[in-house]
Amino acid sequence: MTVQRAMDAGITAGPGAIWTPRQLLPRGLRREPLSLWLVAVAIAGAAALPAVYLVVRAADSGDTAIDAILDSDTAGILWRTIQLIALVTAGSVLIAVPLAWLTVRTDLPYRRAWAVASVLPLAIPSYVGALAFISAFGPRGLVQGWLEGPFGINRLPDLYGLTGAAVVLTLLSYPYVFLAVRATLWRLEPEMEEASWTLGRSPWQTFRRVTLPLLYPAIGAGALLVALYTLSDFGAVALLQYDTFTRVIFNEYNTAFNRAGAAALSLVLLGVGVTLILIEASARRRARYYSGANAARRKRRIVRLGRWRWPASVFSGAVTLLALGVPVFVLAYWLVRGIDAGESGLFDWGAAYNSVRYSLAAAIATVIAAVPISVLSVRRPGLLSAVLERFSYVGFALPGIAVGLGLVFFGIRYATGIYQTAYLLVFAYVVLFLPVAVGLIRASLMQVNPRMEEAAMSLGRSRINAFLTITVPLVRPGLAAAGIMVFLLTMKELPATLILGPFESRTLATSIWSAAEEAFFARAAAPSLLLVLASAIPMTFLVLRERSTT
Repeated sequence: MTVQRAMDAGITAGPGAIWTPRQLLPRGLRREPLSLWLVAVAIAGAAALPAVYLVVRAADSGDTAIDAILDSDTAGILWRTIQLIALVTAGSVLIAVPLAWLTVRTDLPYRRAWAVASVLPLAIPSYVGALAFISAFGPRGLVQGWLEGPFGINRLPDLYGLTGAAVVLTLLSYPYVFLAVRATLWRLEPEMEEASWTLGRSPWQTFRRVTLPLLYPAIGAGALLVALYTLSDFGAVALLQYDTFTRVIFNEYNTAFNRAGAAALSLVLLGVGVTLILIEASARRRARYYSGANAARRKRRIVRLGRWRWPASVFSGAVTLLALGVPVFVLAYWLVRGIDAGESGLFDWGAAYNSVRYSLAAAIATVIAAVPISVLSVRRPGLLSAVLERFSYVGFALPGIAVGLGLVFFGIRYATGIYQTAYLLVFAYVVLFLPVAVGLIRASLMQVNPRMEEAAMSLGRSRINAFLTITVPLVRPGLAAAGIMVFLLTMKELPATLILGPFESRTLATSIWSAAEEAFFARAAAPSLLLVLASAIPMTFLVLRERSTT
């Protein structure tokens, strides 16, 4: 019997069945409400506003923009940017996938603590992380000072350039993949792995042949976010002296005052981002991996690591030490030195309050905005839904300064009532981080069989009621992960906050940047530690709420 005939006859697949989108979608869900399409179109259009500004600005400049794009230096910048993206993305996947599996499916000691610590590097701004690594491992840094006396080491390997930028960005961005994979592991049907074990396969063979292929959508979504984050980062590459598009664009805006040239280079950067999105879309498997309604609640078999327990702990500890321990230690060192020197007013509680409220508003708004696009992408695959999804990624592929200036253009001309207010700032955060929420929510939706909604609708429930009562509880881990990731990213966002933030309204990010610019490292350390603390609270809450599999 074919899949379509089985569906028409009302025959459902067993646990772990793999359907293609068009085969699996039940007739009751093949037509989504027009209102959902209109909302998704409006959200995608809003996310594309900065790109529209760049096109208008570049078009107005004429030959200046063309000369900037065709300049011989542009090819070199492009190659350096691609190298960095490839190294950071590959490194993030290699770290995040085994770490996620260890903290969900094994008897790794203190696995919940490792899970919390593994996500906290997202709370560290790239410029803070780069400053910490330069202070620790750079020329005349703390580590070199410790080694010079007993070992006579006068200089450590150079941290600047491609190597340093790749290491720092990998350690700060691998949580994108970690959170996506971890949320998916909680939703996978345990029977598939159990069947593999009963056939005599080892835990490693089961992971490689059964679990890993089911994680490809989540890995792809996380890797795309890492690539786009690397593409748009400015702080780390600027401090580590590695010329990518973001550093060159920033210099064009602020040093050469060449906004037309900067807009043209931003369009090239946007083209790279769109290419990455298309690559991820073409590599994404068209099959959906649905699990049973109670998959997340079922008790799973825990893999006993045995003699690999301590090597796994060393791996988890090494990642945490480098990604979180080094920055926090350096920040604490600066803070203690500042206190010893008698500096006062190190903790800006008003800035902390502003950061939390802006970030919370942005997280809620972004998750709400991501749901329509994610639903259409999964439930209604096609050209229009694919275009809407790709448009939602535009803001994340652009540097924050380009997004900020694009919205300044929009605010001055068309929205003067909200210009320099918290409303436009939160809107900028939604534009910047919408892809984060879309990627995580989409990965969760791909595992929910839509026939459950059809069954609820056949019992008299409305479409929206069926979605809210059936689907939303099943994708709650993805919604929570999306909200927390947006919260973390908003807390540390700098360029858009500097450009669009309300007057006299400081945040932790702007306080850190102002102190660092003036070389007041103690004053930069205090808000940086507050940033990590404020971000750690919701992440700890999320991890502790997860059901134990033991």
